[in-house]
Amino acid sequence: MRLTISPTAIQDLKLLSEYFLANNVEAGEKLFQEFNHKCQNLTNFPKMGRTYSHINPSLRGIPLDGYIIFYRVTDTQLEIVRVISGRQNLPDVFKS
Repeated sequence: MRLTISPTAIQDLKLLSEYFLANNVEAGEKLFQEFNHKCQNLTNFPKMGRTYSHINPSLRGIPLDGYIIFYRVTDTQLEIVRVISGRQNLPDVFKS
C-alpha cells in the first residue's frame, strides 16, 4: 500500500515541528518517531484506526500522544489527511 501525506497534513506537521523546536526538541523527536512508526503500521494494517464516519464516511484516525492522525484508505493508497490535536472541535475542522 502506498502512503501519501496531503499538503494540509504536511502543514500540520510543519506547525508541530516549529512548536516543538521552540519548546521541547526531545519531545518533538519522540512524537515524530512515533508518527513514523504509526504510519508504517497503518500501511500494513490500514483498518486499525477508528472510524470517524460521523465527520466523513471515509475518514479514519489513530491517536498520537494527544493528537490524531486522520487518514483515508483506498484499494492502493493510504493518505494522511490531517494531524491535529484531539481537543479541537473535529467536525468544525473538517467542514469544507
